[in-house]
Amino acid sequence: MAAEQKSAEVTDWAARAGWLVGLALFVALVYWLMREGWKWRGTLQGDLPELPAAPSEPGPAKLTMSGRYHGSTTAGQWLDRIVAHGLGTRSRVELTLTDAGLDVVRPGATDFFVPADALREARLDKGIAGKVLTEGGLLVVTWAHGDKLLDSGFRSDRAAEHNEWVDTLNSMINKTEGAR
Repeated sequence: MAAEQKSAEVTDWAARAGWLVGLALFVALVYWLMREGWKWRGTLQGDLPELPAAPSEPGPAKLTMSGRYHGSTTAGQWLDRIVAHGLGTRSRVELTLTDAGLDVVRPGATDFFVPADALREARLDKGIAGKVLTEGGLLVVTWAHGDKLLDSGFRSDRAAEHNEWVDTLNSMINKTEGAR
């Protein structure tokens, strides 16, 4: 008896194909709308100045780190992602801290440099714009760019390095503020 059971044959192939094409068009529309929203956000943030480039002679490296760049947000607003000038693009990252500032090299994305006098704070946090980790799993650097304060989130391949980065950056920021 069980050997004779069969599923019903599809009799209306045109209706099935229509549903599949409709579903594919709907998914394409959703992705297109998401892309347009990303571009619109970039347009709204068009007043953000160009990202500074690293100086030709930045000096000797105090610290280096390789890991991931998770994005930049408006300082204190961990969900307000900045997408202008490629700051919203997640990527691999090579960070180098010198007396001149923080050099952010991102293969496949726009590199940028944060001058030492633009650095405001470094801290450990658990999330930034779509990336949530365990408590203290993210190195967040606050810096001034134009008239905005930005938070940029980094995660080292070796998370034990984060504390050293926070201590070194904050002592460097305190020295810079004392010299002003």
